[in-house]
Amino acid sequence: MKKAFSFLGMAILGGALTLGGYKMLFDKDQIVERTLNPIETVRTNYTPTYKSTGTVESTTDFTIAAESTVHAVVHVKNTAVRTQVNPWIERFYGGGSGTRKFEQVGTGSGVIISPDGYIVTNNHVIDGASNLEITLNNQKKYPAKLIGTDAANDIALLKIEADIDLPYVPFADSDTIKIGEWVLAVGNPYNLTSTVTAGIVSAKGRDLEGNRNIESFIQTDAAVNPGNSGGALVNTRGELIGINTAISSKTGSFIGYSFAVPSNIAKKIIDDILEFGQVQQAILGINVDAEFKEEGVRIDAVSDGSGAKKAGLKEGDIIKKVNNVKISKFSELRGQLTAKRPGDEVILTVERDGELINKNVKLTKKDTFISSSINIILKDITKAEKRKFNIENGVKIVRNGNKNLIYYGVKEGFIITKINKKPVTNADQVSQLLDSSLGKGQPLYIEVINLEGEKERYVFRY
Repeated sequence: MKKAFSFLGMAILGGALTLGGYKMLFDKDQIVERTLNPIETVRTNYTPTYKSTGTVESTTDFTIAAESTVHAVVHVKNTAVRTQVNPWIERFYGGGSGTRKFEQVGTGSGVIISPDGYIVTNNHVIDGASNLEITLNNQKKYPAKLIGTDAANDIALLKIEADIDLPYVPFADSDTIKIGEWVLAVGNPYNLTSTVTAGIVSAKGRDLEGNRNIESFIQTDAAVNPGNSGGALVNTRGELIGINTAISSKTGSFIGYSFAVPSNIAKKIIDDILEFGQVQQAILGINVDAEFKEEGVRIDAVSDGSGAKKAGLKEGDIIKKVNNVKISKFSELRGQLTAKRPGDEVILTVERDGELINKNVKLTKKDTFISSSINIILKDITKAEKRKFNIENGVKIVRNGNKNLIYYGVKEGFIITKINKKPVTNADQVSQLLDSSLGKGQPLYIEVINLEGEKERYVFRY
C-alpha cells in the first residue's frame, strides 16, 4: 500500500513539473514570436530605400545600370576604301597601273543618346569611312549617317533612322563623379555583343602622352579592350559619364587602366555640331606657367583684349577653381574650358598675394589652332586679306615650326587655300584635317598663296 502511494506521489510530482515546464516553455515561445514582428516590419520598410539614389550608389549590385544601358550600346562597323600605290609599277607602266583599291573594315562601339537615333562614338572609330553600319544589341542592322566630328577630342556624332523609339543613355554631370566611385564600361570588345565590365574611377583630369589633344580623361580600371572604343562609361544609375576612348597597354589588350572622354565634354561637342556644324572652342586669353609644380594653374601672361584681361586677371595669379570646381593642374582647367562655349561666363577663384578672390570672366572664341602633326599654327584670314589676295577662302600660317616646310620655302604668312584639291574655310578644319591625314602613308596635296599673291603647290608624304 505504501508502495502504491509512493508511485502516486511521484506521478503527481512529475505531472506538476511537466505542466510547469510546458507553461514556462510555451510562454517564452509566445514572447519570442511577438518580438520578431517589429524586426519583420523594419525589413519591410527598408525595401524602398534600396531604390534610392544614395543606396544604389553604395551597393555593388550593378544590375540596374547594366539593364538600362546594355541595349543602348551598339556595334559600329566602318568600311573604308583604301588606295595602295606601287611606285615601281607606276613608274614603268604609268596610267594608274600601280594603283590598287581595297576595302578595309574596322569595328568599335557607340552609344545611343536619344530615342530618335543619334549615336555618339569616337572619331577614330569612323575615321575615313565610306560606309557605316550600326548593329543593335538585338542584332538589327541600320545604315548610319555621319553628322559631324571633332578629331581634337576624338568624338563623332552619327544618326540612324528607325521606325521605333530606341533605348538611350541619359547624360550625367561628369564633374560630380568622385575618385573611388563604381562605374561600368559597356561596349563590344572583339566583335562580341554588348559586354559589361565594372571598376572604379581611378583618376580625373588625366592627360596622356602622344598626339591626342584631350587632356582631361577619366581614368578607370574597368576592363576595356579593342572594340570598346566609343562605348559607354556609366555610373551605378546607368547614366553616361564618359565615352571610352583609350587603353594603357603595350600588348593592345587591357592590362589595368582605361580612359574615357568626360560626358560634359562629349555633350558640349555634340550640341555644337548640331547647332553650328563645328565645335566652338572657348578660351580665357592667358598663357600658363608650365614650370609651376604646386596645386593650381599659374598665369604667366594675359592677352590684350581677352576676357581674362577685362576681368582683371594678372600675371602671377594662381587659378584654384572654375565655377567652384577645384583645379589642381592644367589638364583640369582645360577640361572645364572644353565643356564651355565662347560667350559663356565662368567664375574663377584665383590666389593673389596669399588671398583668394573671385573674378567673372567672359570666354572668347579661340582664333589660332595648332596642327601638332606638322608643327604649325593656323589662323582664319580676315576680310581684308581676302580682298588683298582676291580669294574667297583660306587659312593663314602664323607660325611655322616644320623644317621641311621651311626648307621648301613655305613661310609664315602663307595662306593655305586647298588641301587634296578641296577648298578650306577655317583654321580648326585645316588643323584637324592635317592631323588626321598625315602618318597614313597617303600623299597630301596642299595649295597655298605666297606673300606675293602667287599660287604654289606642294605634295607631302608622312
